[in-house]
Amino acid sequence: VVTPAWLASNTDRDDVKVLDCSWYLPNAGRDGVAEHASGPRVSNARYFDVDEISDRSSPLPHMMPSSTQFAAACDALGIKNSDVVVCYDGAGLFSAARGWFMFRAFGHENVAVLDGGAPAYEKAGYPMDVDVIEDMAFVSAATIASDAVANAGTTVTSTAYKPSQTPVAAGFVFTKDDVLTRCIPRSDAFSSEPAEFTLVDARPRARWAGEKPEPRPGVRKGRVPSSKCVPFVSLLNDDGTFKSKKSIINMFGASGVDILNEPVVFSCGTGVTACVLALGAAIAGRSRDMVTPLYDGSWSEWGSE
Repeated sequence: VVTPAWLASNTDRDDVKVLDCSWYLPNAGRDGVAEHASGPRVSNARYFDVDEISDRSSPLPHMMPSSTQFAAACDALGIKNSDVVVCYDGAGLFSAARGWFMFRAFGHENVAVLDGGAPAYEKAGYPMDVDVIEDMAFVSAATIASDAVANAGTTVTSTAYKPSQTPVAAGFVFTKDDVLTRCIPRSDAFSSEPAEFTLVDARPRARWAGEKPEPRPGVRKGRVPSSKCVPFVSLLNDDGTFKSKKSIINMFGASGVDILNEPVVFSCGTGVTACVLALGAAIAGRSRDMVTPLYDGSWSEWGSE
């Protein structure tokens, strides 16, 4: 993560690209694109739409795009492989982690999240862009990036941005079959085999426990068998910034997860707040060599089948 002070002193650098990754749950009554257009927003920020920069062929929300689609979006947003990418959102720390995770999954070296997001930046007194963007077709290239993703499809096209890896091959993304075979213990009358990975769910505990309904229609209550619950908000302070390294380790530990050493897979409702857990694990000191995969379909997929 980077602090508001660091970002304020670096927003004018040509190699620093600031991305507004604001996205909200369907029942939140907020619109990330509209809020970006109306302001206030961090100076020189461009809108990175996690809904649009996704696999358009999937019936599930904002699934990971193909390498070509991601590269096309980066080209449209003016992002180079050598750039320092800083993601933020309007909630504090919520969907920005999804943007961070996507860049990491495609092998981008220099990517960070603004700790505390736009609220922390504004509270610190740093100037924000307040001019309304009238032409919605050019909301910091959001629509251009969306169109680029749609046109790229999954075919090979020439792009200036070159992902250095694919999320699945690099171990950053788990499918439903991966969860079935690698995250759930197997046993029969004669033997038992422990799971290879622990699936950690970032949803509120009441949703994980099946005590409250899901916000998306058609998705049943409950959890993946043998999963553990670490609500993403438990890693954050009241102002939306991350807790200390020690506190994050302890929050995982309270749910029986050794975040520094245990093979884990993160899940949530639609693959967004699970990325907060992945970012928290990195802040806690988990080695970069210990990849923390995301179950991209998350409960929206598991709870619909």
